[in-house]
Formats: sequence, structure tokens, C-alpha cells
Amino acid sequence: MKNQILESIKPVVFSSKFVKIKKENIKKFCCNFKLQDIQYWMEASPFDLSDLKDKEKLNFLFIFNSLNFCYWGDPKWTIGYKGQKYDGAWAMIACLLRAIEKKIPILKAEFLIGLTEERLKEILKGNVLIPLFEERLKILRENGKILKQKYQGEFANVIKKAKKDALKLLQVLVSDFPSFNDFAIYKGRKVFFYKRAQLLIADVYRLFKGKDYGSLKNIEELTAFADYKIPQILRKLGILKYSPKLALKIDNKIPIPSGSEEEIEIRANTIWAIEMIKEKLKTKIPDIKSFDIDSYLWILGQNKSPDDKPYHLTRTIFY
Repeated sequence: MKNQILESIKPVVFSSKFVKIKKENIKKFCCNFKLQDIQYWMEASPFDLSDLKDKEKLNFLFIFNSLNFCYWGDPKWTIGYKGQKYDGAWAMIACLLRAIEKKIPILKAEFLIGLTEERLKEILKGNVLIPLFEERLKILRENGKILKQKYQGEFANVIKKAKKDALKLLQVLVSDFPSFNDFAIYKGRKVFFYKRAQLLIADVYRLFKGKDYGSLKNIEELTAFADYKIPQILRKLGILKYSPKLALKIDNKIPIPSGSEEEIEIRANTIWAIEMIKEKLKTKIPDIKSFDIDSYLWILGQNKSPDDKPYHLTRTIFY
């Protein structure tokens, strides 16, 4: 069983006008890469999920990944939690943990089905209203309803239906939960990315350390997760090169429309570049996975410096 993502992005990569992969810089990156550099992104998290029971952890990962998209804005959405300020994915995790501490039943499908606008505003309260708030509300209600009706309210049953196979689980997610069905049309052809669905599966695998619920066949078939941060860091490393026109847009924070050729090329080349890195690294780290490299790059991207170029800005529920 193969992941259809790579086959679908291949024509995009080989006909890209706006984005190119610099192979010589992949070689340079791989020469300096060490096994100990690999860290699971959630292990770098300032939060601890160990107080949750196994099925609660699974529902937590499902809900987090249902909401884990599009945090950028001016000003950027940030939240305060236990004396610290967080933004992006860390802020979303903090919001869910804060809700659990306040005895808000955020992990229950029944609660999600009847979730009100006011309650979600309370849960995601920050300095400003989070971008795409209405879309997030719709997704939580929809995913809660599907989880209740088809899976007795437990994400554990979604994994059970997929028979602990990562690729079957991917297909179940994108078929049964519409908001995870992340694809685009490029020159008349469907291109699959499945960013949040794949990240959810990888999170289950990593959080359970490949055992119990995390014992998933075909896990090595997952690709990288095409988002904002990974192409930004690949560009910084000189692995991705943008056309002058696209670079100018990104550097001036001009939004790139969702589903445009430019956006699709950024995402497709991001995934392909990490596959190329993986193949090169396999000589010294035989069991390295695409999402190991993705996780390493994402954490690297959290170390911001003043001369960093911006990431591309696309309003979308998919990343």
C-alpha cells in the first residue's frame, strides 16, 4: 500500500515555475545532520499530557489537529497560560489544557456537537479573536457529530476501524471527516497534501512511542506536513528557491491565495524536498522517516532571528 500524495505531487514538482529545489544544498544539510538532532515536535512542547488517560490523549490529539491551522495575523493571536505567552500550535495546546483544567468537557463529542460561539470564544480567548474562528466552530461541531455517530465518541475507534494501519487511517480520516480532506487542483489534476490528517497519525505514533495505539503499520509511508514553517526553514537553508516574483510577494507579506499555482508549488516542493533529504540520510540513518525530518525542521523554525524572511501567508483551514 502506497501513499498517493507523492504520486500526485510529482507532476507539480517537475513542472514548477515559481519554486525550485536546490539539490546541492540538500547534500550540505545532510552532511551536518546527526541522529541525535531528531526530536519529536511535541516532546519539545512546554506541556505535559501524561495526566490524561490513553483514550483522552487520543481525543485530545484529534481535537487539537482539527483546530491546528492558520494562526497568523496582525496582531498575531497569542494567549496567556500559567504566566507565559504562547502563539501558534503551542497556544492551541495550552487552550485545550486550560479548558480541561476548568472542567470544560472539550474532549467529549457530545459537548462539541452543541458547542456555542460564546463557549468557543471562551476556550480560545487570547489578545484577539483567532483567525478563521467561524470555520473552527463549524469543524468542531461537525467532527464531534461524526465522532459520536460513527465512532461512539472515541477516536480510539477510528484507529480500530483502520486496523492500526497508518495509510488506512489516513483514508478513513479524509473520507469520514471532510475538514481533513486537504487537496488542491493543479492544471486540472488533483494534488493531495493531507497535512493535518498525517500530522494527527504521526502524533499518535509518537505520543504512544510506536506501541499500543501507536503501533501503526505503514507509518514510514507518511510524507512531510506541508505548512508555513517547513517551507520557510527550507528556504532559509537554501533548499527551496522562489522565483523573484513569488519571493517579492512573500517578503512583502502579500497573501498567496489558497489553491493558486504558487501555493500548490510551495507545498508540493516542500514535501518532495524532504523525501530527497530522507533518501540521502537513509545511508546513515536507515529507519529515518519523513516526519522525523519535518519535526526537526519545525523545531528549528521556532528559533527565530531578526533577519528571517517571512513565511508565505495563505488563509486556509488545511494548515
